[in-house]
Amino acid sequence: MAGKTPVKSTKAARKAPAKGVAANPAGQRKTAPTSKAGKPVLLSGGNPQIAKAYGDAPVQAYIAAMPGWKQGVGRRIDALVTRAVPGVRKAVKWNSPFYGAGDEDQGWFLSLHCFTKYIKVAFFRGASLRPVPPGTSKQKGVRYLDIHEDDPFDEAQFAAWVKQASQLPGEKM
Repeated sequence: MAGKTPVKSTKAARKAPAKGVAANPAGQRKTAPTSKAGKPVLLSGGNPQIAKAYGDAPVQAYIAAMPGWKQGVGRRIDALVTRAVPGVRKAVKWNSPFYGAGDEDQGWFLSLHCFTKYIKVAFFRGASLRPVPPGTSKQKGVRYLDIHEDDPFDEAQFAAWVKQASQLPGEKM
C-alpha cells in the first residue's frame, strides 16, 4: 500500500458538502418540506409538518395546513387564546403550535396537535385548572382536551382554562 493514494469510498464522497457550499452543522432544515402542490407535508394522522419557528406566522401556516374540519377548529382555538391572553407568545415546535404568556422565561402553557380523528390540546399545568380538563397524561401535571369532529365545543370553558393556564408557571421547552 506504500505510495498509493487513499481512495474515498463512494459513501463518504456522497456525504461531503459540495465546494463553495457551507455545511449545515446542525443538519437543520431552513423550511418545512412541501408536497408537489406546494402545501406543507402532512405527517401520520394528518399533522402538518411545519419548521420550528417563533411568532404568529408559523402558527398561522400550521393552522392553514390542518386538514378538513380541523382547520376551522384550529382557527377557533387560536382566536380564543389570542383574545383570552393579550400579548400571547406563539411558536411551532415539534410540528405543533405552542402558546406562552409573558416573556420567554415563563415557558409555555398550551399546545395542540392533529391526530387522525381528533385534535389534542395539551394544558401543561392542567391538573391545576378548575375544573380539571378531562384527558389524563403519564405526566403528573398535564391534562388534555381531545376535540373530535362532532363534539360540542364549549368556548366559554375553553377560554376559562386558557386564562387560568396562562397565569400559572409555564413549561420550559
